[in-house]
Amino acid sequence: MEVDEKIENKLIAKEYKNLLRISYRSLSEKDKKLIRIAFDTAVDAHKNQRRKSGEAYVFHPIGVAKIVASQIGLDATSISAALLHDVIEDTKYKLKDIEKIFGNKISKIVEGLTKISNLKKDTEISFQAENFRKMLLTLNDDIRVIIIKIADRLHNMQTLDFMSEQKQLKIASETLYIYAPIAHRIGMYNIKNELEDLSLRYTDNKSYLNIKNKIEESKEEQELYIKKFSRLIKKAINKEKLKYFIQGRNKSIYSIHQKMQKQKISYENVFDKFAIRIVYKSSKKREKFLAWKIYSIVTDYFTPNPTRLRDWISSSKSNGYESLHITVLGPNNKWIEIQIRSERMHEIAEKGYAAHYKYKQGEKKESSFENWLNRLKEVLENKDLNAVDFVEDFKLNLYSDEIFVFTPKGELKSLPSGSCALDFAFHIHTEIGFKTRGARINGKLVPLSKILKSGDQIEIITSKNSKPSANWLDFVKTSRARVKIKNSLNDEKKIIAKEGEEILKRKLNHLKISLNKKNLSELIKFFKLKSPADLYFRVGFGSIDNKKIKEFLNSRNNKFIKYIKDKITGKQIDFIDDSKSFSSNFDKIVFGLEKEELPYSLSKCCNPISGDKVFGFISVNENIKVHKLSCKNAIGLQSNFAYRIMPAYWIDSSEQEFGAIVKLSGIDTLGLVNQVTKVISKNMSVNIKKINFNTSEGLFIGEINVFVKNNSTLERLLKNLSKINGIEKVTRE
Repeated sequence: MEVDEKIENKLIAKEYKNLLRISYRSLSEKDKKLIRIAFDTAVDAHKNQRRKSGEAYVFHPIGVAKIVASQIGLDATSISAALLHDVIEDTKYKLKDIEKIFGNKISKIVEGLTKISNLKKDTEISFQAENFRKMLLTLNDDIRVIIIKIADRLHNMQTLDFMSEQKQLKIASETLYIYAPIAHRIGMYNIKNELEDLSLRYTDNKSYLNIKNKIEESKEEQELYIKKFSRLIKKAINKEKLKYFIQGRNKSIYSIHQKMQKQKISYENVFDKFAIRIVYKSSKKREKFLAWKIYSIVTDYFTPNPTRLRDWISSSKSNGYESLHITVLGPNNKWIEIQIRSERMHEIAEKGYAAHYKYKQGEKKESSFENWLNRLKEVLENKDLNAVDFVEDFKLNLYSDEIFVFTPKGELKSLPSGSCALDFAFHIHTEIGFKTRGARINGKLVPLSKILKSGDQIEIITSKNSKPSANWLDFVKTSRARVKIKNSLNDEKKIIAKEGEEILKRKLNHLKISLNKKNLSELIKFFKLKSPADLYFRVGFGSIDNKKIKEFLNSRNNKFIKYIKDKITGKQIDFIDDSKSFSSNFDKIVFGLEKEELPYSLSKCCNPISGDKVFGFISVNENIKVHKLSCKNAIGLQSNFAYRIMPAYWIDSSEQEFGAIVKLSGIDTLGLVNQVTKVISKNMSVNIKKINFNTSEGLFIGEINVFVKNNSTLERLLKNLSKINGIEKVTRE
């Protein structure tokens, strides 16, 4: 297709003028000059490039810059970086050229954007996961990298029509997986909604159009409803001499679709498709007072639902969102959500972090959003964290609603909905989390897995002998807690593995066998493990004992014949790399909180494999069928037959915990129980489930229920307990 250069250049110039016109704040001459140089550089860099649509490529960076300026409201530096975001990827310009022309700040942002784009692709899931993690790592440099990248993705989604159907599906899926969750967490709700709606358009066009058409059909009805609502309360608000406006807000197409899918309901049965906003002008000092004043006026006219009050003015969300939400029985006896917020709150709600940061300037107090960023940076500092695991853990917290709880001193803390007492401990401080022994909620002693509710006051009980346990991972919710627990358990494994390596060397030396690379490789293959670290760990724990090592030696009887055969056939003899990483042999499924072994079969609809996240479903004949959590039937089973669902877990049988009862008797001495618990706490991977001591006439009888990994750990425990002064007899029931 032949392009008229003059016409195209006029269109480019027009777009540039539009960019300046819609800029969020009035630009200084210095700002305009900076943007002009960035624009000229982008035009020069992309002059020979075209998009799939056939238009000049430079329309794309201009489009991204317009989103950054109008929808997000960032400054001239960000607008310039948006214009330049692709120039060092496929053009003659290098990073040093950008730094020379624009300085260090803009070049760093452009470099961050280029790094994200240049990630090498392995498998689809690991590529997306690594991309997600890489984006978040840029928070350590400049959050504007992520914001501009989200704007870049939005413009790509807005112009996706010219891509192939396969490419559209891939980009839309990636947008839902990575970009929309981050936009949500940064508070860019409008952009998040548009990203999700556009993604649905390309992943399920039929559902998208169906909902879109129904929303458009109801527009006139909604406008009449707003007028009726406004007419009833305007007189009362006007008496307060407030400057305000009332507007309607439709739930996004994607949100309606998700609700329909989740609750298995029709469009007509989604009752919160529409809300009304009352936005008022106010000084910062009077914002809260006026919000509750308007609340009082609204509830004078309409009956409120007390269970649906959401006060994010007294305590804002961690992304800076502030608003007062109430649900009332409005005109025509319809339940309607009313959102009350100041102009400042409204701008933050519309534009997210950028507006939040603008209003925060000059304030000394660190906001919950900055606290969240700092906690995220701390998690990201762990370089050993697997990218896919990181994403799965972290995404749990991206869309979570928030709860607000109190420390014993009355400090307010925000946590994701569903967090437990142990999450709270790690939220306060990592060391408090590690040393947590128990918790009190509102003065009452509760399990560490107790789910918190807004308004709870939590006191964490610590002990210097406490340490993380693998079962903690079954109930913690926050990514911070999960990462810290996993790291601690891995450190403990390394200590046990180090001991195991020395034990294995001694055992093999006794049998006149050296622990060389060849023998190590054979041991790993024989025990079906993945690395030397796994082997040493199991030896250290005692799950690979003398008997099993002798079984290995017996298998070597025909070693020489096998070796000759391999030489004749030319078969490659593999040696496993001496990696220090641990792996898990997920070879058994257990059920329920007690992790019982029960008979089961794997469902054919989703074919779960070792390590998949699964659940058990009790069928009519009381057999247990195991399904993947991502199974197409999972939502239906869980929503319709919740009472027949059982928690299920793949475990490594070599690390499985077994229950045992230890009985003790002897002379009752001062501090005896304390000595017993100290000995148990010092034994790695021994957990106390229940302890009971009775004394009579100077003698005692004690019973302790413990969980241990294996017999050798239990034997070691019994031996150590018998050394305590006053204990005459220690037996295992």
